[in-house]
Amino acid sequence: MGSKQLHTDLNYAWPSAEIAVMGASGAAAVLYAKEAKAKKEAGEDVKAFIAEKEEEYNELFANPYQAAKYGYIDDVIEPRNTRFRICRALAQLATKRDALPAKKHGNIPM
Repeated sequence: MGSKQLHTDLNYAWPSAEIAVMGASGAAAVLYAKEAKAKKEAGEDVKAFIAEKEEEYNELFANPYQAAKYGYIDDVIEPRNTRFRICRALAQLATKRDALPAKKHGNIPM
């Protein structure tokens, strides 16, 4: 559980990863509540409508390829390549040194 916003060095995801703020079922229920209510009053199939919207949400937002496209993750890797990619990433970061800013204040006893 890391992200570029948390300043992680490398972020990988499997193709089955769901990268979104919330799950598709909850998001579809919240985003399309008015439309679902209108369909229910009209006597149409609400479950099929919500299922369609969940699938649409998964394609557009919860997809790791979309996250890679926008730079939230570095690469989408196959599960069988995970060990190799992690070993390579750790070797790449072995000589990394963090240059943290100097502390402004020390810890004084209270």
